[in-house]
Amino acid sequence: MSTSSIAVGVCLTGEHALELADFAAACGIEAAFVRLLVEEGLLAPAVEHPAWRFGGEELARVRRICRLQRDFEANLQSVAVMLDLIDEVERLRAQLQRSGIAAS
Repeated sequence: MSTSSIAVGVCLTGEHALELADFAAACGIEAAFVRLLVEEGLLAPAVEHPAWRFGGEELARVRRICRLQRDFEANLQSVAVMLDLIDEVERLRAQLQRSGIAAS
């Protein structure tokens, strides 16, 4: 006899964004580290009032930040520079694609 399971997910936007504690748990980090990322300008809550709430884009960004820190043993200032460069490359690739030029 085989068993199966069903995974149910929620898109983390708007009304379904996670509050700080739940967001930190989903990222596998402490809430204090999330606060630090916001203070350093590396992360912005999707909703700020009445309380910080974070969506899927922020979750992906925190995972990227943690991966950069781990893989390159980078401090937050170095991570900020890397994120700026990654964001610029993605922006340029999107611009090339809109222009009909293949980006590789």
